[in-house]
Amino acid sequence: MSLRALLASFLVLGSSAFARAQNAPANAPSAAASSGQTAAMPPAKPRKSEGPPAPVTRADILRGMYGPYRANNDLISYHLDIRVDPDKQTVSGKNTITFRMLSDGNRIQLDLHQAMNVDKILLGTTELKYERDSGAVFIDFPETLHQGATYSIDFYYSGHPLKTGRFGGFVFDKDPTGKPWIYTSCEDEGASLWWPNKDQWRDEVENMEISVAVPNNLVDISNGRMLGHKDLGDGYTRWDWVVHYPINNYDVALNIGDYQHFGERLGGLTLDFYALPGDLEKAQKQFAQSGEMLNAYAHYFGPYPFIEDGYKLIEVPYSGMEHQSAVAYGNHFENGYLGKDWTGVGISPKFDFIIIHESGHEWFGNAVSAADRSDMWIHEGWTTYLEALYVEYRWGRDDAIRYINGMKPKIFNERPIITERGVNGNPTEDQYFKGALMLNTLRSVVDNDDKWWPLLYNFFQEFKYHNIMTEDVVTYFNHETGMNLTPIFNQYLRHADIPTLELFFDPSQGTVSYKWRVDEADFAMPILVGEKGKWQRITPTEQWQTMKTSLTKDQFDVATDLFYVNVAKY
Repeated sequence: MSLRALLASFLVLGSSAFARAQNAPANAPSAAASSGQTAAMPPAKPRKSEGPPAPVTRADILRGMYGPYRANNDLISYHLDIRVDPDKQTVSGKNTITFRMLSDGNRIQLDLHQAMNVDKILLGTTELKYERDSGAVFIDFPETLHQGATYSIDFYYSGHPLKTGRFGGFVFDKDPTGKPWIYTSCEDEGASLWWPNKDQWRDEVENMEISVAVPNNLVDISNGRMLGHKDLGDGYTRWDWVVHYPINNYDVALNIGDYQHFGERLGGLTLDFYALPGDLEKAQKQFAQSGEMLNAYAHYFGPYPFIEDGYKLIEVPYSGMEHQSAVAYGNHFENGYLGKDWTGVGISPKFDFIIIHESGHEWFGNAVSAADRSDMWIHEGWTTYLEALYVEYRWGRDDAIRYINGMKPKIFNERPIITERGVNGNPTEDQYFKGALMLNTLRSVVDNDDKWWPLLYNFFQEFKYHNIMTEDVVTYFNHETGMNLTPIFNQYLRHADIPTLELFFDPSQGTVSYKWRVDEADFAMPILVGEKGKWQRITPTEQWQTMKTSLTKDQFDVATDLFYVNVAKY
């Protein structure tokens, strides 16, 4: 390329395009001859940047790291047995923690927020010594705990749990009539905000009991199946629940209030609904969407994964949360999301976003869980994709494609989705929408729904009740499809930018040259180009390829509704 042409390229397209023009194929036109670059689906309006991730603190490292005093044991069960006092705004009681040693040792790590008191920790009748450090509680045993042996300790604690975070953490509130309304939601802050546990994502208990004593005029709705309730004779009633399945710690929930109950059955599954008295009629109408939602997800992934515990939907004063078998609902008993068209394309008003999204987490987030918070897209990206599958189940694929593409303006593409591991990092919100659009893209890459639907179903069944990492997802998809999808997963999850399809047109030759501009080596993703309805499937790489086309640059289209990519035309 001549110096004059290079200068012209720089002036027309800017320095980044100038750099790319130097790598153009010999038969591609110079960038100076083009009308510039176009990008697929720009944001509808300017948005505030997400900014850099928060700095990592010592508390983050102690909570996020799967250190030696966590790795030397495996959780078996919890029995959380507590009393909640609305007047004093306190929680007191104990958690009985049963675990199996994986190696010999005399120290383990549990967690409890510094705002809460450690009253005592017992092994049988022996009081154990411990050290506290930024929320971590390191417990020392007087004798060696042996590999393969099982032990139980009683961790007694008390205090005023904090109200903090997006949805409150632990909140002592009042309902509209002035009665106590107490609730928990602590996914970001960690369950150790209000009860002692192994506050990490890798190791879940196999089952759990929850016993909550509250004043007689209130009820507690927690996870699992209700065993019953008992009047304690001192103005308090204890409500007992049992969780029959593995459960992550942040899913454990209290919902204490003047709840009214109604329910139904969906085949062998019990559906139990709880609302305040003044909202009972609205709840009876709105919660009727639950049955069709459960049918939709069962259609794609198999039966509801916590059938012994049942499905519960519980009114709360915040928007909602995926507490296992006790889904929190606060969407004002109306469709959309807090009264809004969630993706702005007219589909969201057809359904209640919180019922559909938060319940979708029963499959992804609760049954299939990430082993580290860095891989939280396994919860959120998958469940956001489930929203589109619900739309497809109810109203067809065209509406599903419109719905999922309506998510594009919500994406920043400023940081990779997968964060640093072992530091309790907070992933970017792109994990929701970019994660869903990546899965929609993978469906188009596979390009065969007769393979795609069994792939999804079997993926869920393979990892149900397991804690996994992105590598597990990628290995499974590669094996089952026979394709090398690793570079595609890596580009969308481990880099900030999405792929850009670069197109150089030569009208005199009737050709278009094409390649991917990406960060990930060996990226070779197929894509549909040409005319809608007459798409041509090509497989660009990072090297230029050329093909004939009778279409002009303006006529030549790319299926950006089926593939989440940018397009640059020159």
